[in-house]
Amino acid sequence: MKYVLLILGGLVFKPVFAQTVKKPLKPTDLYKQPTLMAPQLSPDGKWLVYELSEVDTAKDKRVSHLWMQSFDGKQSIQLTYGDEPASTPKWTPDGKSVSYLSEKDSKNGGQVWLMDRRGGEGLKLTDIKGEIEEYVWAPDSKRLALIIKDPENKGKEAPKTAPPIRIDRYHFKQDIDGYLQNRHSHLYVYDINTKKIDTLTSGDMDDSSPQWSPDGKTIAYVSNHTLDPDRNENTDIFTIEPKPCAEPKQLTTFTGHDINPLWSPDGKHIAYLRSTSDADYFIYQHDVLYLMDADGKNNRPLTDQLDRPVSNIAWSKDSKDLEYVVSSDRIRYINRYNVLLRKSVLVYKGNECSFSDIAGHSLGVWVGRMTTPYMPNELVAIENGKIRRLTFHQEKWLSEVKLAYVKGFQSFSSDGTLVSGILYTPDSVVTKKMPFILYIHGGPTDQDEFEFDEIRQTLACAGYAVAAVNYRGSTGRGIEYTKAIYADWGNKEVKDLLGAVDELVKLGIADKDRLGIGGWSYGGILTDYTIATDPRFKAASSGAGSALQLSIYGSDQWIMQYDNELGAPWKNADKYIKLSYPFFHADKIKTPTQFMSGLKDFNVPTGGGEQMYQALRSQGIPTQLVLYPGQYHGITVPSYQVDRLQRYIEWFDKYLSPSP
Repeated sequence: MKYVLLILGGLVFKPVFAQTVKKPLKPTDLYKQPTLMAPQLSPDGKWLVYELSEVDTAKDKRVSHLWMQSFDGKQSIQLTYGDEPASTPKWTPDGKSVSYLSEKDSKNGGQVWLMDRRGGEGLKLTDIKGEIEEYVWAPDSKRLALIIKDPENKGKEAPKTAPPIRIDRYHFKQDIDGYLQNRHSHLYVYDINTKKIDTLTSGDMDDSSPQWSPDGKTIAYVSNHTLDPDRNENTDIFTIEPKPCAEPKQLTTFTGHDINPLWSPDGKHIAYLRSTSDADYFIYQHDVLYLMDADGKNNRPLTDQLDRPVSNIAWSKDSKDLEYVVSSDRIRYINRYNVLLRKSVLVYKGNECSFSDIAGHSLGVWVGRMTTPYMPNELVAIENGKIRRLTFHQEKWLSEVKLAYVKGFQSFSSDGTLVSGILYTPDSVVTKKMPFILYIHGGPTDQDEFEFDEIRQTLACAGYAVAAVNYRGSTGRGIEYTKAIYADWGNKEVKDLLGAVDELVKLGIADKDRLGIGGWSYGGILTDYTIATDPRFKAASSGAGSALQLSIYGSDQWIMQYDNELGAPWKNADKYIKLSYPFFHADKIKTPTQFMSGLKDFNVPTGGGEQMYQALRSQGIPTQLVLYPGQYHGITVPSYQVDRLQRYIEWFDKYLSPSP
């Protein structure tokens, strides 16, 4: 997709596409969907640079390139082309150039490249051994702060025969990273002119989130300096001078996590996020916006009374306001905190939309990514409480498809809990009972929102009523709602899910004789829990899930959660067995179930699905096991993503028989 958007005479000219008869969204349509990420506002506020990825069907992968969008909406320009992806764009502070990461002409992985903002060929700035995980420009545009992961084989050429993997860490495996050896990520400073790189931090810990002070004399960053960082999430905020042998200064001492430091433009303050829990590990916590002086003094919470998770913080240019995103009951909206008045006000809260990646443009004007149930992410400006759309990359493919109708609903669980959900139907009017699929979100500490949802949209367009339900354990309804399932998995969540199904059956939307259920990750786990509790479901699809929790200890990446929430299995075997009831009650499951997994998944390993597949197969229950080669917890290969959707539809069609 290569086009330029122009505005002439004050009129907006959107891309014009030939009128076609819209057909219901089908799995293969997702090949056409672009993904917009990582918008960055130029120092003068006139341009945004961002990453746009599209599917290369011949290579079966997404390829990202950089685009620029003028803030006034008049121009949209593609900056990079070719087979090599470009990602993680950033403006140089002088506003003259755009940098990005690319593996072009590199034997050492992604390197930092630089391009004139007006376009042209990029120039490779770095050739560093080790993975560049993060990079940030110094205010003088002459230096980079880099987070670099130690190179494999200590930067030497890999041996012909891979050596044995030696492990001596408590937390020893992680999805995508694989088995964790003693390779760590540290902070460096790179001089653009001399090509000299200085090491700022070292040791058996990982550093992240570097941020230069506005005067360029200090770098703030996040690190865990406890005796064994593997055993807790006690990250703190440090500062260090950008020179060798400098001593870091610790600014925070909270025993939970302090993350995402952000200097105010005047250099007087640092805003950051802090967890509500001071435990070594507590998955059911929220992040609260905090503010401290640049030296770490006068540390205070700004959103502790909100009782909602906060993210994506941004400063106004005059350092008077902090903008932040709030997750609340199926949406994400934008608030602003005034540092002088010490209070927050609402910036924008649409009924059915969600925001991320916000940035301050000028006084009272902000930019960010916005999504709705009918539109994947696009860039927008927020001015005086109103939205002005800046990009239109989704228009072409959306002009060819008919989407499902989306609306919110609420239901009561058997214990009286009020639960929020989102319903997808092929049309806005439901004239008869429909075959139904309850598709459950993962996490559990996440929430379904009014955003573009490819999976539920596709299932609804295939003829189903589809529901998303924010069961207890989800975010967006307060900390007590989130932590209600602590050490009690598969209990309250199942009540909430079944209560939503009961409500939709009562409303005449879901056909009680044609009920399906499915989900991925914790959604797959809850699928197992639910079909072991209630036999009414005629078909299920459990993706990347587990049911025999007793056997999971040590086989996945969640060791800190098990030790802190459940305790050691040899001390609390009864608790693990109780939470493993889908496997130990597999003889009660009569639902034909499809199990799916990525073969390289260390988040919820394939064994979790294999065990349930074997348990049902051994009893003669119709079941199917689908394994995706080379895939981690998230399925990323486009053809596999389409295949998964097609298999969902085929499996549910087989047992629920949707109307044409």
